[in-house]
Amino acid sequence: MASDIPIAASSLADKVLRVFGRLAIDKRRLPASQLQKRGMPAYVGEWLLDTIIPGNGPLTPEEARKAQAWAEKYVPGPGDQKVIKFRLSQGETVKVLTPVTVEISLKRDKSERFAKMSLLSLDDVLISEELIELHKDLLRHGLWGVTELTNTSQGVAISTFRPMQATVNLGLFKRARSEFSLPEWRDLVLTSMGYNPEAFDDSEKLILLCRLLPLVEKSMHLIELAPKGTGKSYFFENVSPRVRLISGGNVSPAVLFVNNASGQWGLLARFSVVVLDEVQTLKFEKPDEIVGGLKGFLANGRLTRGGLHETSSDCGIVLLANIGLDSEQRPIRNLLVEELPEFMQETAFLDRIKGIIPGWKTRKLSTEAYANSVGLKSDLFGDALLALRDDLTADGICARRIRLKGTKPYVRNEQAIRSIASGLMKILFPDCVVSDSDFIRYCLMPAKSLRQLIWDQLYSLDSEYRQYEEELECELVEG
Repeated sequence: MASDIPIAASSLADKVLRVFGRLAIDKRRLPASQLQKRGMPAYVGEWLLDTIIPGNGPLTPEEARKAQAWAEKYVPGPGDQKVIKFRLSQGETVKVLTPVTVEISLKRDKSERFAKMSLLSLDDVLISEELIELHKDLLRHGLWGVTELTNTSQGVAISTFRPMQATVNLGLFKRARSEFSLPEWRDLVLTSMGYNPEAFDDSEKLILLCRLLPLVEKSMHLIELAPKGTGKSYFFENVSPRVRLISGGNVSPAVLFVNNASGQWGLLARFSVVVLDEVQTLKFEKPDEIVGGLKGFLANGRLTRGGLHETSSDCGIVLLANIGLDSEQRPIRNLLVEELPEFMQETAFLDRIKGIIPGWKTRKLSTEAYANSVGLKSDLFGDALLALRDDLTADGICARRIRLKGTKPYVRNEQAIRSIASGLMKILFPDCVVSDSDFIRYCLMPAKSLRQLIWDQLYSLDSEYRQYEEELECELVEG
């Protein structure tokens, strides 16, 4: 292992490579390659590096040049769209690495299928039924892949498509946990997220780990409040194609729920996590319709719009918002949600949010805050986290053992605390091997704290909630 990795991190890096082998990567390789300047997220860039120049340790200048040369040839940049269209018009077969999504248009007499390639500004590319059958995720959230395009008499068509895919062995992932101490596993997870764990204290590490909650737990709806520069959106941009970050622009009911004219399902039906970044700057079309639809979705996971279409989804919603701080780095406003859009301050909406992540308690990201050691490859890491959604062992344990104390416990508080604690258990103890003391410290108490922040808002906004205890108290029962 390279000598410029700190000794403690080097020791952990050696263990990670021994346990995970080629599923691990030195997180310094991708930044050194400059591949992300071509608009690709980390889960694509690390896959590409492993495909072209597999290896460990920092990227050499020769390896960086090889990666950049490949990207210049096959990864289209903003100015390459017309060049690629010209090459196609000249009869060339063009190979590119690009995201591809497939849309289906249902008409009375026939149905049409076509691929969309946003990096190339192509919205009506022909694609065969065989390719769609092989890669159903093209219909859901789309896939990055190496794509060959040809120009036919009917239009531009995809002739071959090789997706970038991680093969997740969840059993291996869970068994590997026993090879690491809790601090080691926590640091491995943070490194895999793209952070340098040595740059943060224990309380900050826990806050960063809470960003993983909507990936491992179904229907996990959260708010994170923090000033600019704390990396709220950085992780979500780079973890998985099944996570969609919306930043800027208009958000309409058709985008979120369903387009009633075309029958095309919106983002909440097609992705596992939808993140609304800087919600104060987003423009919400028909906000009354959006908040009405969101209330129903947050309550029961049902998606509908005007009763014309209906489906269910376990997508998690994350709202990222900037927050003002005083000179001591504490929130200026007593009511934290005052800086959210007005309709998001409604108690019926807030009550359905599981918790608030106090991002203001973490430091702003500097150069030293980014990963500089070995972690899991981003595509494998993201898929492993999402696979834990369907492992209900932790959910069952938390449902049996966590009880909300008090003379009149509020059921949504209990449900939220159980859900957050289950998520933290999956993140830190994916094998579900944990002592009661560690479970209380690392799962139950943080879960209570996140929900308490929501409960404080509800308690201040609406006297209806004051019939319940103001301070949430939990207990762990035998089960």
